[in-house]
Amino acid sequence: MSKVIAITGAARGIGLATARAVKAKGATVVIGDIDEAAVKEAAESLGVAGLVVDVTSRESFTAFLDEAERTAGPLDVLVNNAGIMPIGPVTDESDADARRCIDINVHGVMLGTKLALGRMLPRGRGHIVNIASLAGVAFTPGLALYNASKAAVVAFTEATRLEVQDRGVHVGAVLPTFTNTELVAGTRSPKGQRNCEPEDVAAAVVELIGRPRPQAVVPKKLGRQVKIGALLPDRVKQSIARRYGLDKLFLEFDPEARKGYDARIRTGPGVTAPE
Repeated sequence: MSKVIAITGAARGIGLATARAVKAKGATVVIGDIDEAAVKEAAESLGVAGLVVDVTSRESFTAFLDEAERTAGPLDVLVNNAGIMPIGPVTDESDADARRCIDINVHGVMLGTKLALGRMLPRGRGHIVNIASLAGVAFTPGLALYNASKAAVVAFTEATRLEVQDRGVHVGAVLPTFTNTELVAGTRSPKGQRNCEPEDVAAAVVELIGRPRPQAVVPKKLGRQVKIGALLPDRVKQSIARRYGLDKLFLEFDPEARKGYDARIRTGPGVTAPE
């Protein structure tokens, strides 16, 4: 895989696992994250370039892509991975949480996609991979903000794909199920199921880059289940959700276990203090 690949939100979790996976395939990798100390540490561990990027800022994102291309060469692939996941009852979600979730998860993906297209379309080649989620097509109590943001990513990615598909640039989305990263801290897995590992999602990204298509669900078997589930009557869907504990999964969680993650996602540019 002799490609130049830039990945956002890559200091940890899925982004870091993806950087490791594509580097192992021979790609030249540049990682970005808003956490300067963490991205530098991750970059050193991988032996790649690591840069600070605020995906909500056009100036910062542009500088990230400029430096990535200056360091590694023309960009072949951008993986828009940066995202946050506030959870809990919708009535408890602050306006600040809502704005930040949409700003990072949706605007960040839109901005990265637009900036990358500005470089790729004139060249007639390139690939943009947006990390969405099964939460963008299957909805869960206690996850309303995240559901909304990832549904937007799924829709935006598909519409953009259709718009540019005949111009040499591929655009696709990866939709993982619950994955063992900080995002699910303090929660439990659905009954009888196991969460994905970041490496599972990274493998799907590698596969998608090698064989472009509109979407990749992780794990693959859930893709068909979700499609079938969408056709079921509402009472049946709710019965299935109760059976697997999905109706309470993000309402009954351990706030103490999420304390560190919640504090981190509620700080940064434009945020003066947690609410």
